Amino acid sequence: MIKKLESLSLRFEEVNKIIQDPDLVKDPKRYKDIMREHSHLSAVMEAYKEYKSVLQGIEDSKILITEESDHEMKEMAREELKELEAKLPKIEENLKLLLIPPDPLEEKNIIMEIRGGTGGDESSLFAADLFRMYTKYADMKGWKYEIMDSNETEVGGFKEISFSISGKYVYGSLRYESGVHRVQRVPATESQGRVHTSAVTVAVLPEAEETEIEIRPEDLRIDVMRAGGPGGQCVNTTDSAVRLTHLPTGLVVIQQDEKSQIKNKAKALRVLRARLFDLEESKKNAERAAARKSMVGSGDRSERIRTYNFPQNRLTDHRINLTLYKLDQIMEGYLDELIDALCIYAKEEQLKNSDNN
Repeated sequence: MIKKLESLSLRFEEVNKIIQDPDLVKDPKRYKDIMREHSHLSAVMEAYKEYKSVLQGIEDSKILITEESDHEMKEMAREELKELEAKLPKIEENLKLLLIPPDPLEEKNIIMEIRGGTGGDESSLFAADLFRMYTKYADMKGWKYEIMDSNETEVGGFKEISFSISGKYVYGSLRYESGVHRVQRVPATESQGRVHTSAVTVAVLPEAEETEIEIRPEDLRIDVMRAGGPGGQCVNTTDSAVRLTHLPTGLVVIQQDEKSQIKNKAKALRVLRARLFDLEESKKNAERAAARKSMVGSGDRSERIRTYNFPQNRLTDHRINLTLYKLDQIMEGYLDELIDALCIYAKEEQLKNSDNN
């Protein structure tokens, strides 16, 4: 590990020189890559500095205990040695996690798709609750969100809703939310007070830039239609809704939230680009999974990842065996404890896999 850290220390010096070059900003992609690397190396170097300081402190304390004649000084050195040796494993573990290169996808914005599953009206209401939970979390993080498309139900829920979230480290934070979210609670329509179980699926797609995914005009079929709403009534009387069909993959995206056909088409292209990018990433992940098991579930849309039990105020994430009895707070957007636990677990599993290889 020390050899690796010394190598990174030299690279950090190189990167510091590179970012002082005024010509760097002329190449936006290289500038972005270098600044990402600089941010990662800065965190590693800060932790390495602390690590060396603790090691030096341990060495100095041992020398004092051996050579110091004053009894009181010896005792102080022993206390300090005890504290520093207790501190060292945690610093070493943190350094190992920091040595894992960051995934460039982590900084991407996302498109999140929430769909009601089994459970009818109750499922659609929980889809609305999850949308509210994620947007409250976005507000807390200072992220921005925009509804891309929605299909409301007559009871005030969503059959499906897709929305974008943009900001710092969005995909890195929310990437493990993909999967089936199961809810257990008493529906408002239940007169007997019985707990019902329903499910909602969540998909988190890293949003691709135009330069990353090329969509050729000849690969698209574009249909326009009138937008509809719950109960079948017309949202507007013009052909503003847009359906894009990507012929090579068969992917279909429908957008109807905007009254402008041009805006709906632009949104549909963003969603299509994200789905195509996700398709490419899924292929890469499948290839990697052939060599090793994924860290926090497979990201498969059909995998049950979490249970929200309202009568017990309990949330359980089945992938990392984490149970929190603060569901009321979580539904208000306080997701940091849950998300941090998932990210740390994923890093630790990645570290184990790298150690085994």
